[in-house]
Amino acid sequence: MTERTQRNSLFIKVSFDSMTRVKRGYIARRRRIKTRFFASTFRGAHGRLTRTGTEQKIKAQASAHRDRGRKKRDFRSLWITRINAATRENELCSSYSRLIHDMYEKQLLLNRKILAQIAILNKNCLSTISNK
Repeated sequence: MTERTQRNSLFIKVSFDSMTRVKRGYIARRRRIKTRFFASTFRGAHGRLTRTGTEQKIKAQASAHRDRGRKKRDFRSLWITRINAATRENELCSSYSRLIHDMYEKQLLLNRKILAQIAILNKNCLSTISNK
């Protein structure tokens, strides 16, 4: 298939049959290699095929993002449970909420992580804190 184009009153013969092919760049290939490397530890086709590996990567990253917030919630509830158990065991207060209320009134601002560590490691110190 040939076509003649006119440009500045010169005739140029253009042949579409002899055009060189366009080689694609490396960016898409690099992205797929990164995805396959991420998914290489997945089981079955999820670790071997590009499309399913990409889907599993998206799902894994969504789960990781969701569970980062969930981990914070879980630890906070664990600390509250430990503090509550220690206060009832040592008969410091009737409950966890009463202990926290009394601490806020006395302006003893300790976070729940530190209180839970004190409750586990040094119960005498927790009773001293609650008496103050």
